[in-house]
Amino acid sequence: MDKVQNNRAWFLVLPVLVLVAFSAVIPLMTVVNYSLQDTFGNNVFFWEGLGWFEDVLTSSRVHAAFGRQLAFSAIILAIQIPLGIAIALCMPKRGVWASVCLVLMALPLLIPWNVVGTIWQILGRTDIGLLGYALEGLGITWNYARNPVHAWITVVVMDVWHWTSLVALLAYAGLQSIPQAYYQAAKIDQASRWKVFRYIELPKMQGVLLIAILLRFMDSFMIYTEPFVVTGGGPGSSTSFLSIDLVKTALGQFDLGPAAAFSIMYFLVILLVSWVFYTVMTNLDKAEGR
Repeated sequence: MDKVQNNRAWFLVLPVLVLVAFSAVIPLMTVVNYSLQDTFGNNVFFWEGLGWFEDVLTSSRVHAAFGRQLAFSAIILAIQIPLGIAIALCMPKRGVWASVCLVLMALPLLIPWNVVGTIWQILGRTDIGLLGYALEGLGITWNYARNPVHAWITVVVMDVWHWTSLVALLAYAGLQSIPQAYYQAAKIDQASRWKVFRYIELPKMQGVLLIAILLRFMDSFMIYTEPFVVTGGGPGSSTSFLSIDLVKTALGQFDLGPAAAFSIMYFLVILLVSWVFYTVMTNLDKAEGR
């Protein structure tokens, strides 16, 4: 006998679908409309076709921003993933100190992005900031507002301080899910600490590490508030990442057509990378299931 399905349950999902339509689909259609047309105001539009997309693809300014964005994301992943794993390995597995460490690791994640930018903007100043004053005392002239290298170091260190906790907490959760039988077998075989990490802990953390890499790539690739508050995209355009360059095009220059085409291509890149990571995670789950 076939099972009877109650399709009335879809009515429970209807409010969510309506909310998504108003908060995501309709604005997206507006962006698509602007990316294919041009306007001089008064709601008078002229068909532009794919002209704005061609302008974005051939823009040296966009190419430079894209290169800076890729470099920033690569640096962030290269630092935060190993550092987060190392912190997770050093955290206690149980007891009061485990709870204390979890709370301390979660604190940076609770701070709003604009507050993080303000904290590091003040911290890096040589007149009132602790970091800038200490570096000045050591004879290091620190000026993130005029030196591109100092600006990059400040933004990278700020992001590492803010988001490494996320990687550490995910890696810690992966470590906690490993059965004790694996460690007991490794102890009987007199396996070294490196071999335990290489052949037991790291394979068991693959799933959570892929999630951590995906989340950190998406966040770093869309970063805006923190570097904008600290450096404003400067000095010059040294820290003008894709999001900052997009906002400058849309609001600073009020070029809505190129900005709309830019944002759609930006969205497609994020979507493509997310799909790749999802496919990899799905294949890993199937392999582990076999």
